[in-house]
Amino acid sequence: MTKKDKNSHYFPDASGNIVWENLPKEVRNWAESLHWNERRYVLSLSHILCASPPDVQAEFLDEYTADGLVSKMLEDIYNSERVKEYLIGFRLETNLSEAVLRGYIRQFYIHSAQDVRRQPDQYLESALKLVLSTEEKNNVFNYILGFEFITLMFKMSWLQHERLARLQKNQEEFIQDYIKPIQYAHKLNGLVVPKDKNVFFAKRDYFVQVPNITPRRLIELVMATFTTEMVTSCGFAIIRHAQSFRFDYDYIFNNEQEDSPFPWEVKPLKL
Repeated sequence: MTKKDKNSHYFPDASGNIVWENLPKEVRNWAESLHWNERRYVLSLSHILCASPPDVQAEFLDEYTADGLVSKMLEDIYNSERVKEYLIGFRLETNLSEAVLRGYIRQFYIHSAQDVRRQPDQYLESALKLVLSTEEKNNVFNYILGFEFITLMFKMSWLQHERLARLQKNQEEFIQDYIKPIQYAHKLNGLVVPKDKNVFFAKRDYFVQVPNITPRRLIELVMATFTTEMVTSCGFAIIRHAQSFRFDYDYIFNNEQEDSPFPWEVKPLKL
């Protein structure tokens, strides 16, 4: 009698079982082949993981999966090179080294754990998909690119936001999705304080002010302002659609400007 035969009475007929049917075939075959003692270990691990708070789940998944995920991502030359090209285009110096990738995988889990407050039933599922699916692994690349682009916007002045928004095809959507949440976070955290809006020079002072944010605080603000899905979708849009986000570094960051905070002949955008 084979090992599988010896253990078959523990799972006499799994057909029709939703949990069992949702398992990938390889995982199901592996689970069926386990000895009873090994099955107890799997059940114990599953119970402890599911009963743990989201932040504990994130820490465990990072420690248990990051090495394998980093290895797979380093082998994915095509996607890593595409992300690098966009980072260079945005004048960002982030190097997709092993340490950076591991840090982003951990951050992805932690960010997802924060989102669990909104979607508690989807966190562990998304983490498992990331481990099991090649397509989902690409989401980490999308997340990295989206996060880097959003952090760049967080560090811009409101004048630079205005210029960036003017470059976009759909200005209103871009402003609603990115600029307004970022500027709200600026105001909420005292990074940009619009005072005396009706006084010309006071308005110009806050409008051209570049927020002073430490790297650690910057990460916290992005994660608090945007969900994992929003960050990932941003990166996906950039990497899949060449004109989804228009960017001109020299125009956006040009310090030679007129006295007016709106040095254009047209009416300012409603930010």
